[in-house]
Amino acid sequence: MTALFVDCPTGLAGDMLLAAFLDLGVPRAVIEAPLAGLGLEQGYALTVAEDRSAGLRGLRLSVEGIELEPPHRLWHDIRALIMEADWSEPLRARVLRVFKALAEAEAAVHGHPIEQVHFHEVGMIDALVDVVGVCAAVEHLAPEQIVCAVPPAGRGKTATAHGFLPVPVPAVLELARRHQICLEVGDDLPACELTTPTGLALMAVLAERFGQPPSLRINTIGVGLGHRTLDRPNILRICELDGFERERSEEEMAGLRWQPVVVQEAWIDDATPEDVAVFSDQLRDAGALDVVSEQVQMKKGRQGVSVKALVTAEQAPGLRVVWFSQGTTLGLREHSHGRWLLPRRGGSCPTPWGSVRVKQVRRPQGILTVKPEHDDLLRLSIETGNSLEELRREVLLASEDFVADEDWTW
Repeated sequence: MTALFVDCPTGLAGDMLLAAFLDLGVPRAVIEAPLAGLGLEQGYALTVAEDRSAGLRGLRLSVEGIELEPPHRLWHDIRALIMEADWSEPLRARVLRVFKALAEAEAAVHGHPIEQVHFHEVGMIDALVDVVGVCAAVEHLAPEQIVCAVPPAGRGKTATAHGFLPVPVPAVLELARRHQICLEVGDDLPACELTTPTGLALMAVLAERFGQPPSLRINTIGVGLGHRTLDRPNILRICELDGFERERSEEEMAGLRWQPVVVQEAWIDDATPEDVAVFSDQLRDAGALDVVSEQVQMKKGRQGVSVKALVTAEQAPGLRVVWFSQGTTLGLREHSHGRWLLPRRGGSCPTPWGSVRVKQVRRPQGILTVKPEHDDLLRLSIETGNSLEELRREVLLASEDFVADEDWTW
């Protein structure tokens, strides 16, 4: 098993990550091909040269934007570029997740919808090169897992498109909060920004976890150099490993992952069944993981409905607004819970009547199962006259021909 360990003693930045991957041996063509697929080959100049920082060698990477009128791209501009690119689906999924993480963080710190996010520095050509290049390098190396050391935040203040901001900058703090990433802080750190939003978003999406592995069996080391001169070597190291051993719980061995969730609940006695159905859909559309309802007997013997929504902790504040603006309840109960999840990914399976979207699940002991999407089965049933059961059986028989269009997720 191969693995990657990202050691970042002076922070995470997109250019340092990309330089380290190139130093690790990833061919430059692997980086440039997907950028050409975006139509950006004439929009940047990439310079990679061996250099030293405080006496330690590595590669230093610089991206110069040569677009005549570089735009301040919106989130939907970035998304459209990615969706139209002639890429593999795993690469597209990774790059989308990185930019979506950045867009969500920027939207939160500026207090406006995600579609209105102006990326400023993030949308400039250098960040596109860094994100696409790093994700392409990961696809090329295909590690079983990536572990990243706890990144140092830095301290002081830094100049941005929004003026001088405190370090860690708001987007870095929001990314750390959303993805439950610990940041190293302290007066012994250099007085500057060490971990950037782009660098942290890349590792938030690509790394399995943050921390130090208990042991290392190193094959190759790639070193990326930062551009700032610090009181110490400004380096980021990526170690390609034979794998590393760590203690894993029985649940981890079975492929399970724990997810903290919040249960929101209200009892309603002044809404029709039709109203409850519409309101449940509104909760789902706002991001609820699931919504259920059941009859309850309320005070004075009145029949009511208990509506429960399962949400992530990050979604809970937004869902509260939906409860009180779209529903009729005057109060809302919340309970912290959690759930164990199996890894799953989306894709399709062929049938004699056309492909059917399915969800593939990896169960304990590595067993793979598929579950057809009911909407696709229903559509084919109407078009062909075959029963749902017959179509479901054909999909299960074709499960070995499953074609993935998403990365594994929980």
